[in-house]
Amino acid sequence: MDRNFWEILVPVSWNDGTKIEVEYHRQWDAKVRAISGGLTIMRAVRGQWEFESLVFDEKVIPCRVLATRKQMDEIINITMAHYHDQHTVLAYRISTEVILRNRGSN
Repeated sequence: MDRNFWEILVPVSWNDGTKIEVEYHRQWDAKVRAISGGLTIMRAVRGQWEFESLVFDEKVIPCRVLATRKQMDEIINITMAHYHDQHTVLAYRISTEVILRNRGSN
């Protein structure tokens, strides 16, 4: 199973500006963990996006995931469904070489 390190951006707020509740994010976290086994959640950062000639200035949360391409496609699909008012979900591979070593192994 060829796993890579990926990053996906999830929104801090809904498109109407209402902040997304932490518990709602935690539900997404659980779905991602069920697919990939875990994730690393970074601090929110500011992003700007253009859609249909409008510029959206928003905060997003970068989340890193160790996953296969098939798993990442599934994570993107659940992200589109979970954050249902998002027009676009951005995910990108940040590493093709991954060393995952458990204590006691060589």
